[in-house]
Amino acid sequence: MSGTTSAPEPHLPLPVELPLADEPGGTDVDLKTQMVRFIATGALSAVVDFGLYTLFLALGLPVYVAKSIGFIAGTTTAYLINRRWTFKAEPSRARFIAVVVLYAITFAVQVGLNSLMYNVFPDEWWKVPLAFVIAQGTATVINFVVQRAVIFKIH
Repeated sequence: MSGTTSAPEPHLPLPVELPLADEPGGTDVDLKTQMVRFIATGALSAVVDFGLYTLFLALGLPVYVAKSIGFIAGTTTAYLINRRWTFKAEPSRARFIAVVVLYAITFAVQVGLNSLMYNVFPDEWWKVPLAFVIAQGTATVINFVVQRAVIFKIH
């Protein structure tokens, strides 16, 4: 054989992906479809988040630790599903980094707001779920707006 072959350039691995087939359409999914899918994905992710949060509270972990674990698990679930199904976006390191930054911000909002509400509300049966819903709802609105307007427009 004549000629030279160069070794492929090393590259960073892409984030872990769910084994789902993308449908055609890219990021031009209409707003109504995105909202319905985002809400469905958010509901599943909230079950993961709240389930772990209450489990770890019952095991005696501090509220901010329990909420942090739940948030990380729920948010990871949401990103993986939203990237592939809600926004139908191709894998992108730039997008992944933008999502990490967004989730760091919403992490602070969610854990901080949840802790504030948890400490402000009286010690009643509804304290934990109401604090969770307020924090989750606030973070959900922030996430949808930023993901739709910015993150899933990154190529």
